[in-house]
Amino acid sequence: MAGLFGTDGVRARINTGSMTAEAVVRLALAAGRWFVDNNPQERAGRPKVVIGKDTRLSGYMLESALVAGFTSIGMDCRLLGPLPTPGVAHLTSSLRADLGVMISASHNPHHDNGIKLFGPDGFKLDDEIELAISQLASGSIALAEPMELGRARRMLDSVGRYVEFAKGAFPRGLRLDGMKIVVDCANGAAYRTAPDTLYELGADVIPIAFEPNGYNINESCGAMFPDVMAAAVVAHGADAGIALDGDADRVIMADEKGHVLDGDQVLACLASAMVADDALVGGGVVGTVMTNRGLETHLATLGLELHRAKVGDRYILEQMRAKGINLGGEPSGHVLLTSLATSGDGLLAALQMLALLKRADAPASTVFAPFTPLPQKLVNLRGMDGAILGDETVKSQLAAITKKLGDAGRILVRPSGTEAMVRVMVEADDTAILDATMDEIILRLNEAVEKSK
Repeated sequence: MAGLFGTDGVRARINTGSMTAEAVVRLALAAGRWFVDNNPQERAGRPKVVIGKDTRLSGYMLESALVAGFTSIGMDCRLLGPLPTPGVAHLTSSLRADLGVMISASHNPHHDNGIKLFGPDGFKLDDEIELAISQLASGSIALAEPMELGRARRMLDSVGRYVEFAKGAFPRGLRLDGMKIVVDCANGAAYRTAPDTLYELGADVIPIAFEPNGYNINESCGAMFPDVMAAAVVAHGADAGIALDGDADRVIMADEKGHVLDGDQVLACLASAMVADDALVGGGVVGTVMTNRGLETHLATLGLELHRAKVGDRYILEQMRAKGINLGGEPSGHVLLTSLATSGDGLLAALQMLALLKRADAPASTVFAPFTPLPQKLVNLRGMDGAILGDETVKSQLAAITKKLGDAGRILVRPSGTEAMVRVMVEADDTAILDATMDEIILRLNEAVEKSK
């Protein structure tokens, strides 16, 4: 995307590029100016922005920079403190704010940070609005008169408000009494909200990675390292496990045997349950180009169509809203249930899965296994410039590999939208073909990089 924004907001290593204090003040000035100018309404007071963050040490610096920019425009700031991204989305709408801001680099390590923006409806911004904000940031921005400066105030009950919202999405009349649940909070934004919600619903909660220190977010824990959670499930004899990422907008789960379920399996379970409850609308589910073909086949048995979007929950949501569909997600664990929330919410998705488990009165290994995924391999080529994919020789080589695979599989090679990296996915009916295809793709890409030096 042109401008400041990438696949999911603005993201960079802290104190570089778009993540310096100066750049973030500028972003706040531009975003505040755009929303004040384009959302005129009768107000009893000044326009309002809510600001949440995850547990990175750099969140303090970026929060202060955002407050400086927004108050300079004349916007009042409500500081939510550490809170999941979906909690910020919910409170943006609930508090009738003009704008919501989440300070997080999601699943990235602590030295990165980022900023995600939400409109008054609690949905992430369209590309066109982000581009307009980027253009404003590069020019002169009108500031407020001294008497019109904004004010900042901390909200002390933001965690409690989100916990009540999450509990409200759990089926009425149902509780988790008698169930032991492991929850890996990734030392991130859900370190309080996730255990508290599960506990208040009656579960015996085993929290792990729930002691953030500013540096350990996503460090060998959370949705990026689900085997840690899965091992804890087996060790504690738990009924199921939940692993969230740093800002808790994605979830990976495990059954009582420690078998890990990705977002595709979660989608399959939820789709089946929603069809049975006559709660699925739109006649289909929105996935991405990464979605396993096994899910597509499973959905077809339910009379549902799989619609594929670009990678990124914002693009899934765009298709969902355009097609009137209320369920979508991707293998990485983003699950969108628009009948319940405006943003991907790892805890809400997990709660719906636990409701299925509770009602089924059967082990998770039975309830959480709706289909067998086709063999798939993902490799991240870190440090590789995505521009190499525009090389004509590379394009030709990838086309030849695709042709050779035919109906036996598929490949997807794309640049990361958040890091300097090329992501390679191969899916094939036969593991030998899968491995050989992956090796050939990596070889060709490395050859092209060497040749370009």
